Amino acid sequence: MPGLKIKKGDTVEVLSGKDRGKQGRVVNVYPNRARVMVEGVNQVKRHETVRPTKSGGGMQGGIITKEMPLDISNLAVVCPSCGKPTRVGHAMGPDGKERVCKQCGGKI
Repeated sequence: MPGLKIKKGDTVEVLSGKDRGKQGRVVNVYPNRARVMVEGVNQVKRHETVRPTKSGGGMQGGIITKEMPLDISNLAVVCPSCGKPTRVGHAMGPDGKERVCKQCGGKI
């Protein structure tokens, strides 16, 4: 899926699901799967077992909370100038092609 409009480091808002309305920073983008990892959003609990290693140490077992990726269609980029979730457009600027806010026209 080429040409994703959400990039690593963007602030996004969740539009649907259990975390609807939450905002977070994009940590990872998986363009082949059209999924995005957002900091502090879509947290799940996983049961991990103790895994012994050859050196004698092991990972701590128990219930671990971790973040899972979200589908890109459930997110909207938050414009830094107007602070609202918006669609992303493109415009030619002095440095070449730039991403712009569709609502206020500010640079993202």
